[in-house]
Amino acid sequence: MTKDVEVEVAEQVEFSAKDYHDPPPAPLIDPEEIGQWSFYRALIAEFIATLLFLYITVLTVIGYKSQTDPSKPGVDECGGVGILGIAWAFGGMIFILVYCTAGISGGHINPAVTFGLFLGQKVSLIRAVMYMVAQCAGAICGVGLVKGFQKAYYVRYGGGANAVAPGYNKGTALGAEIIGTFVLVYTVFSATDPKRNARDSHVPVLAPLPIGFAVFMVHLATIPITGTGINPARSFGAAVIFNESKPWDDHWIFWVGPFVGAAIAAFYHQYILRAGAIKALGSFRSNA
Repeated sequence: MTKDVEVEVAEQVEFSAKDYHDPPPAPLIDPEEIGQWSFYRALIAEFIATLLFLYITVLTVIGYKSQTDPSKPGVDECGGVGILGIAWAFGGMIFILVYCTAGISGGHINPAVTFGLFLGQKVSLIRAVMYMVAQCAGAICGVGLVKGFQKAYYVRYGGGANAVAPGYNKGTALGAEIIGTFVLVYTVFSATDPKRNARDSHVPVLAPLPIGFAVFMVHLATIPITGTGINPARSFGAAVIFNESKPWDDHWIFWVGPFVGAAIAAFYHQYILRAGAIKALGSFRSNA
């Protein structure tokens, strides 16, 4: 009886493994989704999520700088939340917002993530472009709220804008942004991989958790270099509202770096880890 059960379970496992198929790739252009309410609902979700993300995180940065301002009498320069607290604010907000919006828009909240998923054929071109527009608009509004509520502190403490820190050159900053975004987008692909979820269904993985931790860890490493971008919308929103020369001079780094890192992560996951190149070659040979 025991052997029969074991054989039956083994057959079921083998069948389920063979029965698995990758979901079809998203079309490059899908005009039909423009007429669906779910598309616009997803855009609203991305806009609101990015607004909340920038509002909370930029407030945290400004609050920390205010708490440790040496020009204030009696201020403890070692006080405040510190870099650790800022990293937790960014990583924690991503965890919360991805959890809240994953079922509506996918919880991108980052043009680099959207770009990587587009290259991985997870979203269409129209959706990718509109997501980026919604994310950048949300970032501008989120930072605008911070400035509206605390204008004096906002202007005095740099507005949370990204720039290359003194002592580092633009090449180092660009490398930090590329590698940091690679870590984030690679984690997104791995945490949301449907094949992994089907194969390891006995291992419960809450996708927003590793994504939030990736953001947290990257911030710990790169805050001293660039203030940590890895999200072009975050950098763009802060630069637009703060509108000083230094953030704009370095701003290209916070688009080029994240997009290059996202592209490398998409290629690595799809064509090396998931053997997309081998599958494509096998399909080509079978059709030849």
